[in-house]
Amino acid sequence: MKSSPMSRSTLKKTPLRPSSRQALVAPAFSPLYRQIKELMVRALGAGEWAPGAAIPSESELAVRFGVSQGTVRKAIDEMAAENLLVRRQGKGTFVASHNDPRSFYRFLRLTPDDGKVRQARSEPLGCRADEADEAVARVLQIQAGDAVVVLERLLRFSGDPVVLDEIILPADIFGTLTLDMLKHSDRSLYSVFESQFGVRMIRAEERLRAVAADARASSLLEVPEGTPLLLVERVTYTYGDRPVEWRRGRYATAQYHYFNELG
Repeated sequence: MKSSPMSRSTLKKTPLRPSSRQALVAPAFSPLYRQIKELMVRALGAGEWAPGAAIPSESELAVRFGVSQGTVRKAIDEMAAENLLVRRQGKGTFVASHNDPRSFYRFLRLTPDDGKVRQARSEPLGCRADEADEAVARVLQIQAGDAVVVLERLLRFSGDPVVLDEIILPADIFGTLTLDMLKHSDRSLYSVFESQFGVRMIRAEERLRAVAADARASSLLEVPEGTPLLLVERVTYTYGDRPVEWRRGRYATAQYHYFNELG
């Protein structure tokens, strides 16, 4: 990303091209602050500002992009609302990081029925190389036959097995990931992805359906075979709207429910 100032007139005359997802719902014209936001997101994706690092001040960014501080502030406000940036009173604005304990299970919507806090622990079970079939290739936007990494892990709450995850990752990014690496880390899975591979998960799409526990899920989740489970299929995206994870989690919901606040 170029660091030289960009004039307001240049930004207005050449609006940034929206992503394919945005193009379906957004008009051709993009407000100036949205264009600044897009430039900042590109800088994040290029690694100019690392996770957890402070970004330049609003005044410095205003000079860099040739716009007002108010325009920069609106861009930062929207990025903070999307968990891309974190404002810290009296300290500045920082790149959001999965190392922040508050974001360890950012996309997990499983809640105990009794409302009590449970200590979560990730238990890696397997990590192997494989080839993408047609379904995996379609979801991860790669070619069938491309190398992928397949993880299996159990998520325990206060020692009880509750979630059995199968996680498929593109090997061009995560090819050096090993089971030993996961077992010897006290970080969340996304923290490992961020610190070891420079990949930050930005947003996710989920699909839910009911399934019956097969023999393996029955054994690992300690429920009778055939028990109804909640299957949560998640596709997670990094900067540039690139899909970098396909996760299929089987949730035991005898004492838990899936909670999502709308509005």
